[in-house]
Amino acid sequence: MIVDLLGHVFKRGTLLQSTMEEVWWRRPSTLPLFMLLFAVLIISFGGAIRIHDAGESCPDWPKCFGTFGFDISEDEQEAYWEENPDQIDSRGEEHRYTVFEIFLEWFHRFLVGLIAIPVLLNVLVAKRKIDFYGKTNFRTSILITVLLFVQAIAGAVTVFYDNADWSVALHLSLASIFTALILWQYMLTRVKEGAKWRFLEVAHDFKNQYYKKFDLTAIAVLILLVLGAWVSSTAGGQYNQSCSVGFPDAWPECNGQFFPSLDNSGILVQMIHRIGALLVGLVLITSILKLKEQKDNFENSTPYYNALLLTTILWFANLMIGAAYLIKAKIGEFPEWISLLHLLGGVSTFIVAASGPMMFRLSHLVKQDNEE
Repeated sequence: MIVDLLGHVFKRGTLLQSTMEEVWWRRPSTLPLFMLLFAVLIISFGGAIRIHDAGESCPDWPKCFGTFGFDISEDEQEAYWEENPDQIDSRGEEHRYTVFEIFLEWFHRFLVGLIAIPVLLNVLVAKRKIDFYGKTNFRTSILITVLLFVQAIAGAVTVFYDNADWSVALHLSLASIFTALILWQYMLTRVKEGAKWRFLEVAHDFKNQYYKKFDLTAIAVLILLVLGAWVSSTAGGQYNQSCSVGFPDAWPECNGQFFPSLDNSGILVQMIHRIGALLVGLVLITSILKLKEQKDNFENSTPYYNALLLTTILWFANLMIGAAYLIKAKIGEFPEWISLLHLLGGVSTFIVAASGPMMFRLSHLVKQDNEE
């Protein structure tokens, strides 16, 4: 029995040493890191589709105008809609898409299919190295795979419902959670490979006092992201001009008023998003000020403070980007590249906000491993 135990310890030690000595691109942790970058690219193309108003440029799924290509002429689009009148564009049967707009939707779908390769490979690696990386890592790889397929289904639903606001919000929410989960697995595998992050040894009292607050912060930022998707997709994206354009009429005011009438549904949606952003900002600022005063009382709490500080900075920066979108706009002409930047800023804020709860949970897992 003792010999078996020593053999097990030696095997784990050898594996740990070999894993740590491997160059970074050969470590299993590089696979979720690659997937993370891929997921961000997919979200970026999803945002590009929205700002180019190309969400219906492939009216069917998984094909595109009945083909697997994207070079669809206007005559071919017309012929397809004549054969499939139930799939005619929501803007009318006369609407046509450019090849570039169709390509955006086509390439977005292609990327989703392509990422399935490293996602499935990730499951195989996690299963093969389960003795070292643990069951939590393997279960996470399974959940990532499930979410990828759920994402594909959500994308199909978005197409079938002609980019309804609720379907766009659902699609973006799932994509953000999918990306955050990949980050979680990357951090989990790096810890198993011997990464010596300070947050892993944070004081127990600090965890008891702050982990729920970090959880709620991440949830609040995710809700704000959903509200942003609601504004950008409701009424075909026309609610972006409900508060007029320019400074100060559109921002910080709304139609020249700080407290506009909410009879118009577009103004209501805009104001809900703005109030949500201010509430999240209030929570972030009060939390960061309180933590700044207390962090020196808890050993190794600085990384958590830095995560919350970066979340706050990103929130403020994205608030300014959203303001610039309205200030620089003209009636019927909005700078949609700023809208894409606003989307990516919102997703980035959520990912950073979610890293806090991840750090708490990783420190708990390390403590459990050390006790065992």
